[in-house]
Amino acid sequence: MPVFKIPFNGYAVKFSPFYESRLLVATSQNFGILGNGRLHILDLSPTTATITDLRSFDTADGIYDCAWSESHDSLAVSAIADGSVKLWDANLPPTSNPVRSFQEHTREVHSVDWNPVRRDSFLTSSWDDSIKLWTIDRPSSVRTFREHSYCVYSAAWSPRHADVFASASGDCTVRVWDVRDPTSTLVVPAHDHEVLSCDWNKYDECILATASVDKTIRVWDVRSPRTPLTALAGHGYAVRKVKFSPHRESILLSCSYDMTVRMWDYRAEDALISVYDQHTEFAVGVDMSVLVEGLLASTGWDEFVYVWQHGTDPRAMP
Repeated sequence: MPVFKIPFNGYAVKFSPFYESRLLVATSQNFGILGNGRLHILDLSPTTATITDLRSFDTADGIYDCAWSESHDSLAVSAIADGSVKLWDANLPPTSNPVRSFQEHTREVHSVDWNPVRRDSFLTSSWDDSIKLWTIDRPSSVRTFREHSYCVYSAAWSPRHADVFASASGDCTVRVWDVRDPTSTLVVPAHDHEVLSCDWNKYDECILATASVDKTIRVWDVRSPRTPLTALAGHGYAVRKVKFSPHRESILLSCSYDMTVRMWDYRAEDALISVYDQHTEFAVGVDMSVLVEGLLASTGWDEFVYVWQHGTDPRAMP
């Protein structure tokens, strides 16, 4: 399966919701500590099993996350280490990009997520402890959500409810919000250590997964959040990202500082399905294609992007 070498350290990878072969990759120089960033738009050739860099956009600071627009096939947004949020148009040359820059966060922006239901808005979460709601046609944010007492590492929209999202924070909690309410509707003390990622189940609107520095993934039913439905243990270090499958209700994908990508079935007694150990540095970005079942992608600090079909070896070249 194809492998792509990026010049900087990989931070996030996202499949396009419009094109089977298109990927977005966020990268940062010097492990995101200091230096530039670059957003890559990659094209996967199914016939030659190669990846082409269609277009790339440079930033003065590292890029920690990225998301495709759910309404325009060429638009993407990125989370920047300088506290800005930038909107890009893949159909325009680098000299015409970014098409917009939003600057409100006072510290690094760590995640961005586009609303898959309403499709007109996106969320950003930041190390300034806040989450912001944006639309592309307004220069300032629509709303700011402040309840977390430490860095907000992730904010994820519900795939079923246009106004509902969850946030994961270094304060060890996950909060569920409704954008129509000024305060969160639910606070879950999800882990004893920092929570780095959260994601909603695509088939059950009440199921939420969290990933933590404590090396575990926990799956919650937000109707009875006192105890998790299950805890998935196996990673050797902090779990950096967790994603529910868009095709199978009980399947999860995770990546970790232990350099592995793992697939789980949280309803199975023996939950671990696969371990992919292609990365030689922290694995920090992972995604599953909405358009092609079983197509996976990962990126990490080893400066590689891997795209492969579940059940095959990501390193196996055609």
